[in-house]
Amino acid sequence: MVAPRMTRRDLVKCAVAGAGALGLSPLARLLQAAQSMPAGEPTDGAARRPPNIVLILADDLGWNGVSYNGNDFIETPSIDQLARGGIVFNAAYVCGANCAPSRACLLSGQYTPRHGVYAVGETDRGPRSLMRLVPIPNRTDLPPECVTVAAALRSAGYATGMFGKWHLGGPNGPASPRGQGFDVALETEAMDGPDDPKGIYTITRAACEFMEQNRNRPFFAYVAHRAIHAKQQARPQTLAKFKSKPPGSIHKDPLYAACTYDLDDGVGILLGKLDELGLTDNTLVVFGSDNGGVPRSSQEPLRGAKGCYYEGGIRVPTVMRWPGRIRPGTACDVPVGYMDLYPTFLGAADVAAPSGHTLDGESLLPVLQGTGELRRRAIFWHFPGYLNGPVPRGRDPVFRTRPVSVIRKGDWKLHLYHEEWVLDGGRDRIDTNNCVELYNVVEDIGERENLAGTNKAKRDELLDDLLAWISQTPAPLPSQANAGYDPTKPVEEPKVKADD
Repeated sequence: MVAPRMTRRDLVKCAVAGAGALGLSPLARLLQAAQSMPAGEPTDGAARRPPNIVLILADDLGWNGVSYNGNDFIETPSIDQLARGGIVFNAAYVCGANCAPSRACLLSGQYTPRHGVYAVGETDRGPRSLMRLVPIPNRTDLPPECVTVAAALRSAGYATGMFGKWHLGGPNGPASPRGQGFDVALETEAMDGPDDPKGIYTITRAACEFMEQNRNRPFFAYVAHRAIHAKQQARPQTLAKFKSKPPGSIHKDPLYAACTYDLDDGVGILLGKLDELGLTDNTLVVFGSDNGGVPRSSQEPLRGAKGCYYEGGIRVPTVMRWPGRIRPGTACDVPVGYMDLYPTFLGAADVAAPSGHTLDGESLLPVLQGTGELRRRAIFWHFPGYLNGPVPRGRDPVFRTRPVSVIRKGDWKLHLYHEEWVLDGGRDRIDTNNCVELYNVVEDIGERENLAGTNKAKRDELLDDLLAWISQTPAPLPSQANAGYDPTKPVEEPKVKADD
């Protein structure tokens, strides 16, 4: 099969307003480790050394939570400016539908079965009497033997810094940021203050200080914001701005928009620091989100929200800028995954992949530079557990998702639900047991029309590919029936965890 070709088209009209500026205070006490590191020898020019890499990750920012994607209320001028200067990925996917697995996949370059981080906390989230299968157990941190992208870049001479939300174990030992390849780590708790909502400015200042201290050597800065995750917070003046703004037809929440705007302001400060240091032209900047948005902000036209494997839970806004290497103002419709960031960063830095560490992604450099196509045929997801809290237009009235594996191949996407597959006859009864859903997500981005019963040839093609991947990876399927399953038993739906 020929790999899908990259398409280029004009971006959606973007806002032009510039981001606000903020003075940067010294953060020496937070960066003692960075100050003690050798600064490296100056070069004759930034272009002669490997590129700096800055990865900015928002928390719970949905695909349509940015104004460049047409949001009718939220404003993201700095992110929009970044989009105009680089490439927008219209079909970019995280590898897990909530925080911990998504970050584990991003940093390891691996799908969830490789590291076993499937959820935040546990995989039996919700009323156990309504779970038909015993879920596969979850782990909450990256395995010590995992070689993260930070460790791989550090071994090649990069200074590495992590600022913000880690959520993969620690704070000390092999599961901590420093144990996973970061020289400097500023882990923040959710902050609550009128001048520093969600710790946006503390995180941004620390990252700016790190970049300044390492301006004469290549660096990798992982800027992992806590915004816009609930509980939303915003500066008073930003909240006032959106309270006075007429509501949009879909989006109208002033606090949600204000929190996003302050996050965007942090992005603008970071980009301004690169300009100030003269590093913009030799820096690959990536902006994205750890998972889809929450129901508080409608993800329409996408189905679902954070925690499910419909498009609203896994398709996220993603922009990359690298002056001189990425053509400004372009867009790409090729499906890409966040497991691709690891090999992309190694390729940009001309660093070999670590020996013995499987990478499931593929370098995006041919797509970024318009020189070629991706070799792979499909992207996969695997979640063998339960997450409570239903989503808009979800499949289930109780769970965001039940155990499921998913494949996106070309224009098509197939969901394989483990309960019906394992307990209700599997392939022999595929026409009646509702174990699969099939969508053309190019023609039907909202996943409204299930074509599993009308396009059986495409259904079987994707199912064969998905089952082959499950076998080869291997990806464990839950197979034990839950002896406590009793749908007639009254249950009290547990509250969704605050950081799930």
